[in-house]
Amino acid sequence: MKSYSITDVGQKRTVNQDFVFTSETPVGNLPNLFVVADGMGGHKAGDFASSYAVEVLLSTIREDENSNPVKIIRAAIENANTQLLREASDNETMSGMGTTMVLVTIVGHYAYVANVGDSRLYLVDENKISQITKDHSLVEEMVRMGEISRDDARNHPDKNIITRALGAGRDVDVDFFDIRLTPGDILLLCSDGLSNMVPDEDIRQVIRTSETLEETGRRLVSMANDNGGRDNIAVVLVEPETKEVEVC
Repeated sequence: MKSYSITDVGQKRTVNQDFVFTSETPVGNLPNLFVVADGMGGHKAGDFASSYAVEVLLSTIREDENSNPVKIIRAAIENANTQLLREASDNETMSGMGTTMVLVTIVGHYAYVANVGDSRLYLVDENKISQITKDHSLVEEMVRMGEISRDDARNHPDKNIITRALGAGRDVDVDFFDIRLTPGDILLLCSDGLSNMVPDEDIRQVIRTSETLEETGRRLVSMANDNGGRDNIAVVLVEPETKEVEVC
């Protein structure tokens, strides 16, 4: 397995509220783990929210004796949500903070994905790019209801209003997806600082024309910045080894 991660403050922000974690080796009973979190809140609160949520997530996973990856991930995200709410209630400067989260663990032929908010996971194969996660955002709800088109959504003024986040309420609603992987697949996790700035097809072209994952990540960040860099940018790329996902 190969992976590469990178974050960038972008062209308009002064603080980087995106946080990433990658491990190609086991984390607790998960064989590997890759995470992107995009914080929100005041000058310090969003920065803290994303990093603290991932810290709690990892601690909870490491202590969980369960063997089911979905149960492990769900419990860890729920605990991260609880701890964020506790921190916000104990510290006035952290009031209203929250964070998105998208993560994946690869177990055998399958990728198990979880997300809350509008950070995304894409699957890129030889021919196409597919958004696996569904954005939890006001604009995405408008698209699903047929009120606006997908093209209109990209530049909608309310695009940054999300409908789910860790730290937003006592209960957190987590979406789960599982993907059967095939040789040559690449997984991309990213914050909206990339997906709002770079069209999906351009992302696919970069992934398929780069020599290494590092080159891919750096080119994607540069493209997001060249297109305006209106937000922090987080990119995590994961390429399973062919022998891990080939059909036996």
